[in-house]
Amino acid sequence: MTNSPAAAAPTVHLAVYDGLADWEAALAVAQLRSGTFQTEGTPHEVRTVGTSRTPVRTMGGLTVVPDLTLDGLSPTDSAMLIVPGGGGWEEGGHCAFPLKARQFLDAGVPVAAICGAVFGFAAEGLLDDRDHTGAAAEYLAMTGYPGGKRYQEADAVRDRGLITAGPTDSVAFAREIIAELGVWQPAVLDAWFRLFSRSETAAYGELMALVSAAA
Repeated sequence: MTNSPAAAAPTVHLAVYDGLADWEAALAVAQLRSGTFQTEGTPHEVRTVGTSRTPVRTMGGLTVVPDLTLDGLSPTDSAMLIVPGGGGWEEGGHCAFPLKARQFLDAGVPVAAICGAVFGFAAEGLLDDRDHTGAAAEYLAMTGYPGGKRYQEADAVRDRGLITAGPTDSVAFAREIIAELGVWQPAVLDAWFRLFSRSETAAYGELMALVSAAA
C-alpha cells in the first residue's frame, strides 16, 4: 500500500504593485506562512500577484517579482486575497485589484484590504453593503461612495468575508485575517494580539502556554 500524498498547503495571495506599503500586510503573511502559533491545519503558502510579472518596487525600496498575474488567479485556487495600501489609489490606480476582489467575494472567498486599498474598494462599490473601516470616514467619502453609513470607528472590521483596516492598524489587520482563516485558537489569537499590539508582558506567557498545550 502506498501512502497518500500530503495535502497541498492552502495559499494566500498578496497583491503587489509599485509603491505598495510593505509593512501593512507583512505581519499577517509572516504569521500565516511561519505557522509559529498555528494550532490547526498546516501553514499557508504565500504567493504574490501583480498585474504583470514585471518586478515592482515597494515603498520601502524592496524589489518583488510577482509569482503570477491577476488574470491567472482564480478564487478557487486561493484561501484569501490580501491587498495592502500604498500610493496611487486616490488617482484611480490599481483598479484591477478591487475588480479581482469582487470576483473573490462573489465566489465566497475572503478578501482583506488596508489603508489606500480600502479607498479603491470603496470606489469600486465593494463597501456599499458591508460594515467597514479605513483611514477615516472623510477620506473614504472622497470616493463619492454611498456606503458611508456602514463605516465603523474601529481598528479593523470583518463583515461577510471582507476585512478592512486603517493605515495604523496592521496588527489588528493581521488579527482579523488570522481569525477569518480560522487557523489559531481564539485564546491564542487574543494573547498574540495583546502581546503584539500592547506589549503586555503577561500575554507572552499565556501565548507560550497555549501553544505548548496544543502541541
